[in-house]
Amino acid sequence: MTTDQIALFALFGAVFAGLLWGRYRYDLVAFAALMVALLTGLVPTKEAFSGFGHPATVIVAFVLVVSAGLVRSGAVLLITRTLIDASRKVGAHIAVMGVVGGVLSAFMNNVAALALLMPVDIQTARKAGRAAGTTLMPLSFATILGGMATLIGTPPNIIIAATRGETLGTPFAMFDFLPVGGITAL
Repeated sequence: MTTDQIALFALFGAVFAGLLWGRYRYDLVAFAALMVALLTGLVPTKEAFSGFGHPATVIVAFVLVVSAGLVRSGAVLLITRTLIDASRKVGAHIAVMGVVGGVLSAFMNNVAALALLMPVDIQTARKAGRAAGTTLMPLSFATILGGMATLIGTPPNIIIAATRGETLGTPFAMFDFLPVGGITAL
């Protein structure tokens, strides 16, 4: 193992420890690690910020902005308040929440969709007098499956599409993942 490899592993260890410690914001820990790597020569100066220009990075940032816009506009709250009813039986509630979560996560980040719907699901469970644990896991699965159905639903799909575009010349389109996500959902 070369000294550069050892230094890189030590830097990764320090970043991991900094993230676990939680005293500093994760973006500051990551940026500090990048600066250390630049100053020590582990990362060439010309390549330090090249990842920010990659199409996958730009699309992921765009999806996060759209997700925040959906939340701040109140669109998600309107949808959930209209469709969610505490008087439904557990199976019907899981089906409705699953459809809402799947559709939302197909067009916004699936983790953000789950984060938005979890409080609604917990509140509905409280009103219905049942344990939230019976409905949270199905909701989680539904948002994962919804994210698998479109190009922008989950960052790995975006990265795979960009890599395919670089390799084969044509990236995946918006709904090219739908057959796989739909089959998985069944």
